[in-house]
Amino acid sequence: MAASRRVVSGMRPTGALHLGHYHGVLKNWVRLQHEYESFYFVADWHALTTVYEDTAVIAASVLDMVVDWLAVGLNPGEATLFIQSRVPEHAELHLLLSMITPLGWLERVPSYKDQQEKLAGRDLSTYGFLGYPLLQTADVLCYKAGFVPVGEDQVAHIELSREVARRFNFLYGREPGYEQKAEAAVKKLGRKNATLYNDLRRQYLETGDAAALEKARALIDARRNISLGDRERLLGHLEGGGKVILPEPHPLLTHASKVPGLDGEKMSKSYNNTISLREDPEVVEKKLRTMPTDPARVRRSDPGDPDKCPVWKFHEIYSGDEVKKWVQRGCRSAGIGCLECKQPVIDAVLKELKPIRERSLEYQRDPDNVRAILDKGCEKARDVARETLEDVREAMGLVYR
Repeated sequence: MAASRRVVSGMRPTGALHLGHYHGVLKNWVRLQHEYESFYFVADWHALTTVYEDTAVIAASVLDMVVDWLAVGLNPGEATLFIQSRVPEHAELHLLLSMITPLGWLERVPSYKDQQEKLAGRDLSTYGFLGYPLLQTADVLCYKAGFVPVGEDQVAHIELSREVARRFNFLYGREPGYEQKAEAAVKKLGRKNATLYNDLRRQYLETGDAAALEKARALIDARRNISLGDRERLLGHLEGGGKVILPEPHPLLTHASKVPGLDGEKMSKSYNNTISLREDPEVVEKKLRTMPTDPARVRRSDPGDPDKCPVWKFHEIYSGDEVKKWVQRGCRSAGIGCLECKQPVIDAVLKELKPIRERSLEYQRDPDNVRAILDKGCEKARDVARETLEDVREAMGLVYR
């Protein structure tokens, strides 16, 4: 199905974006927009789950964040960029899914207790905080996305989305006359393909053969002359269930460079250790020149250990093999000083940020263009989400004609 080549991801608007966002998320988004039908959204409702008492930062950050997205290379001609709250179908689907989602499923999400401990100073005893993984599920299922680009720490959220989709399909996918309609859809595959489909289905149902299931799905996907409804019936029939109304998404695990902060810890605004994407070159250079190094190098003549130095973590991201060898030799032998070691990193970071800063200035000068891009993206996203909600309402018997 076309939706299986669709990815969805969002980002909370909580302030200026920095190198951690760029290497951890945005570079991946830029790559994926050329490979998938991509939907990227400003997760303003998600921001409310932790900063509901002061929404000023959200409103001030939305347009700025999209400027950064465009500046790093997200192309509105290839990716759909939109604001979550301007597609109310996300909220409607979240509400409908909340009717069938057991409370225990939300309470066992690992990040629920982790975030409560990390943000102990805030009152997070709200349904919005407990239910935000289900809102994430709605964000994804609204577009019947095949994949969600995530880090390993977010895989549990995608598994929740898969469980919710599976439960929804089980409860509401058994349309009247489903078996007969599914069998009729099988015949439309043609005699040879129908036989193959039935053989693969039997292998999967009798032995749990995952390879047979994937082959059958590929067989369905290759048939372009059958309707969307028949595709959904065939996919559901494969697993002995009902019509697949909401396809189960899959995590798209990709390597993301983890940029350290200026103190060697995770780069985060809360740690005040960031380099923003639009930071002035002079400020960037000063921050890097004054960042701490191996504490054992008190004097220039003292040998050091790159593995204990925050600067080395930047070299791992920005430097080639020759420079890395130079750093390892020079630091351990005291052949180079810390300022010499930092210079290749300073040069590389400034080189990377220069085109981003220049492109961001173009969009900052024309905010109406940014708003127009968002307007178009919101309209396109809502068209897709409306279609999904029509299917959901019909399956749940909430269509009154």
